[in-house]
Amino acid sequence: MECPVQSRENAELLLAYCARRLDPETSAVLERHMESCAACRAFGQAQQSVWSALDAWEAVPVSRDFDQRLYARIGQEEHGSFWNRVVRPWLPLNLRPALSLALASAVVVVAFLVQAPTSLELSKQAQVETVDAEQVEKALDDLDMLRQLNLVPRTEVGASQSM
Repeated sequence: MECPVQSRENAELLLAYCARRLDPETSAVLERHMESCAACRAFGQAQQSVWSALDAWEAVPVSRDFDQRLYARIGQEEHGSFWNRVVRPWLPLNLRPALSLALASAVVVVAFLVQAPTSLELSKQAQVETVDAEQVEKALDDLDMLRQLNLVPRTEVGASQSM
């Protein structure tokens, strides 16, 4: 017999033996194996202690109005909100935090779009910048014209300074 602890096919045999569900012949073969195999013997003893604890366990008695409270709670859940009835059962547990994050992001995007300047405001700003550039160009042209008018005195001033 191949060791049940090391073989997946025979692992169920060891569990069935501990639960006392094996026929007497297979139980005898497994008991002979457990005498020589320390791993199977340790596993069997651990399972026997679990089964003994389960046999000794006594359930707490249920209150008399348990069924009424249970059905009332089920009724509340059935008549609950749309979220609890429709969305929540279909939404996997690992996506619920992502849904909250997506909702918060959507709120931020909407707030940004509401506060962002419209295209009309942007075109007005562009016209103001164009007007400012035209004013600068006109001012430079005026300065050039003034320099041309003051060309003669500038050379005389330059000549008197060099003397």
